[in-house]
Amino acid sequence: MPSSAADFSDALNHIQQLIQRGAVQDALTAIESLPEAAKTSRMGLYMNGVCLRHAQDFAQAEQVLLQLVAQHPNYGRAFQELGHLYRDAGMRPEALGAYGTACHLNPGLKASWAAQAHFLSDGSQPERLTQIQQRLQWLESLPPNLAASWDLLHEGKLHKAEQLCRQFMQQNPQHIDGMRILAEIAARHGVLEDAEFLLESAVAFDSSHRQARMDYVQILSKRQRFQRAVDEAKALLEQAPENPQLQSLYAIQCMQLGDYQTALELFEQILSRVPHDPVTHVSKGHALKTCGQTDEAISAYRAALAAQPFYCDAWYSLANLKVYQFSDEEIATMEGLDQNPHLGGQDRVYLQFALGKAFEDRKDYERSFLHYAKGNITKKAQLQYHAEGTSKECDEQIAACTRELFCRETGCAAPDPIFILGLPRAGSTLLEQILSSHSMVDGTLELPNVLSISGKLRRLGQRADNQKYPFNLADLSAEQFKTLGEEYVRDTKIHRMSAPFFIDKMPNNFRHIGLIKLMLPNAKIIDARRDPMSCCFSGFKQLFAEGQMFSYDLEDIAQYYLDYVRLMDHWDTVLPGFVLRVQHEDVVADLETQVRRMLDFCGLPFEEACLQFHKTERNVRTPSSEQVRQPIFSTALEQWKHYEPWLGPLKAKLGADWVAQT
Repeated sequence: MPSSAADFSDALNHIQQLIQRGAVQDALTAIESLPEAAKTSRMGLYMNGVCLRHAQDFAQAEQVLLQLVAQHPNYGRAFQELGHLYRDAGMRPEALGAYGTACHLNPGLKASWAAQAHFLSDGSQPERLTQIQQRLQWLESLPPNLAASWDLLHEGKLHKAEQLCRQFMQQNPQHIDGMRILAEIAARHGVLEDAEFLLESAVAFDSSHRQARMDYVQILSKRQRFQRAVDEAKALLEQAPENPQLQSLYAIQCMQLGDYQTALELFEQILSRVPHDPVTHVSKGHALKTCGQTDEAISAYRAALAAQPFYCDAWYSLANLKVYQFSDEEIATMEGLDQNPHLGGQDRVYLQFALGKAFEDRKDYERSFLHYAKGNITKKAQLQYHAEGTSKECDEQIAACTRELFCRETGCAAPDPIFILGLPRAGSTLLEQILSSHSMVDGTLELPNVLSISGKLRRLGQRADNQKYPFNLADLSAEQFKTLGEEYVRDTKIHRMSAPFFIDKMPNNFRHIGLIKLMLPNAKIIDARRDPMSCCFSGFKQLFAEGQMFSYDLEDIAQYYLDYVRLMDHWDTVLPGFVLRVQHEDVVADLETQVRRMLDFCGLPFEEACLQFHKTERNVRTPSSEQVRQPIFSTALEQWKHYEPWLGPLKAKLGADWVAQT
């Protein structure tokens, strides 16, 4: 009997060979002889399901495959095999649903696209059939190495995907789809500059390649080059002004520049042609929400659910309004969906967070926590986050950024930026709303510019004979820091109006305060701090649009908090007075004192509007958007205590000293 991981792998490979030879009964016998750990592994369950389907034991095959998708809800091939099972059992609707989920999770699954095209050849859904045929045609046109790379990419095997793609590109350096795949791999690694360069080159090589140009718009948007993204999307739309996909792309880019009126007009045009498209209804809802039109946003999200009740992004969007209360009927519908084993990975994540909020509002905290926990487990499985990486990064900042590093004059003298940083859900949106109510301050976004500059320095440090970032900060000249500061001020102008100061509220900037000081010595930095249990648990029950990968595990988020505090203590030591700490609980207890304190720190005169921040009309794009449009409230300060029976791992990781402060 196999006794090691290597032996398990050999045994599973042998079973796979038996299946390929058609020796199904021999394969089933071999599976039965496996140790339990191998039998219940992802590959063990998958091969068992395949064998049972071929043996026409449909009931047992379904049981095994449902166990597989429950344990691995992001595994596209599991849903594809479910589709095959339902197809063979004559269950057309179930098969179509499973194949659709498979393609959503892994667009490289050619068999799932082909099966959908076969089912829809009856003419029941002509628009969907056309889209599927186009996708299938593209997949079939890909060279084998690129097709395999595309598949591996969506299975999360980035290293193998990159190897295969680069091997092909060495012989075909200007292959557009190869460049697109490499760009997607770069983006998933977070190297957005490389992704942009690849797609810019692809578009230059073949300006008629529509998908490459669409990808280019998307990466420009991710890099927050919004004006360029809008210009590119508009040029695409002018070529095919009635194309709903291009209308949607342009609308979403307009939203990024704050042009919500144009976006809403385009969404209406799309819905006049495709009235039951849930994606467009949700996008419309997001635009309305950002503009403060809450009732209209609710109507849009409900329209998405009327069109497609299992489009769980809409359920979560309602929950994420923070002020929406689900009805008994809506909760019953969501609970029914929760029992649907065919729900895909991201839809299941959305649903769990929505149910968590629904039961929280009902004060059923045990059921609420159960759903939040399930959503976090599923989301974490989609990510590759390791807490020790963040701890090491903080260690390196502390080691590299000594007091001596700052004993020289460097950087751009512009006083414009006010950085609000810290942990997500620590009250930074409230502080931004307060300060941006001042006539001399523009509110903007969570700007990625500091992270982008640090990434550039990190890549510089990867070259031969160079110190790595942040140690290479000591090697840069005053003029180089001045150039970096000027670059930051120039590139952020697009987000500003006419005020002399503006806010950058990217929370993760706390890891780069040394860099900020060296390139923007006259910037102001405010550390938004919140009680550790409140802050950590609030992050745990929030599904973030992107980033914040530490927030989906109680121990990970506690370690992140500890690393954050440790690094902030270091900045206070080496840069005394450069950072103002504002405690959320103090703002709630005595708003005026804290407002005056922040304005004094920023060198701004007092304005009454800062106390009436909830009356300020501006677009707010964070999860707290509806909350900051209301007067300040204290009900959330000890919200975590309702969940205390289930927060043992968080309390243990934070330690008695931190928990005692709550």
